[in-house]
Amino acid sequence: MTVSEMQNEILRLKKERDVCVLAHCYQSQSVLEVADYVGDSYGLSVQASKAPQKTVVMCGVRFMAETVKILSPEKTVYLANPMAGCPMAEQMDRDLIEGVKSQYPDHAVVCYINTTAALKTVCDVCVTSSSAVKIIRKLENPNILFVPDKNLGDYVQKQVPEKHLMLLQGGCPTHASVGEKETLLQKDRHPNALLLVHPECRPEVVALADFVGSTSAIMDFAEHSDAKEFLIGTEMSIAEHLQFKCPEKRFIPLSKKLLCTNMKCTTLPDVLAAVRGEAEPIELPPDVLMGARRCIDRMIELG
Repeated sequence: MTVSEMQNEILRLKKERDVCVLAHCYQSQSVLEVADYVGDSYGLSVQASKAPQKTVVMCGVRFMAETVKILSPEKTVYLANPMAGCPMAEQMDRDLIEGVKSQYPDHAVVCYINTTAALKTVCDVCVTSSSAVKIIRKLENPNILFVPDKNLGDYVQKQVPEKHLMLLQGGCPTHASVGEKETLLQKDRHPNALLLVHPECRPEVVALADFVGSTSAIMDFAEHSDAKEFLIGTEMSIAEHLQFKCPEKRFIPLSKKLLCTNMKCTTLPDVLAAVRGEAEPIELPPDVLMGARRCIDRMIELG
């Protein structure tokens, strides 16, 4: 089958089998084109909960599919490729954080959405990259254990200096792969380009940015900016997607290292198999569903 033929078959089967396809922004363009919804991880899970379909296919990584299941436990949720994990989400588990909590009982535990469902059950509130500052500012407790991303935590700490954030050695290996030297070199090569970066990047890279925000915020800023050239400091597929949306502008990946191999695991044939019901369904124990949902509900309440 050609790409076009496979896409048409996916679109046909979606209608026939009443399936909703979600695609994270970091997926390939061919996958995005067959999705019902495209966006950040939490936004996709909200869209899934509102969708009329009872079967959902997540084209992303495991923690994203888990979040969909948490918000829509009555639905059948498939992860298009079972190998698609998130290194950051896998860095810390429930036992580790429970151990740290026992040593620092006066700290509220805040977890990034990029964590497993099991880990969320021992956290007080969940945050996204776009809501972290707002939510942490609203927490009554001045002492925060923020997991797992120390770079996002550092960014939040600078925005909310009245709080004390304890950070552990975790983070996104893709975003953390780019340093100050490479960033300065790219800025010298493209002096007219605005630098847009994700707060998962290293603090020294964030400090050089013209704009810092979530994936969706970066895309929105670039689309509506009067500037014509941009260095994109997040997963390199975003530069490609923006180029499709704004062909009159130029989008340059900050580094060739900004490639998430886990996101690239999902292919169009994977999506076709998932729409056929040949993928891995996400199953979570009742106590995990309830515990993780409490953490996410707290985020909705504060955010």
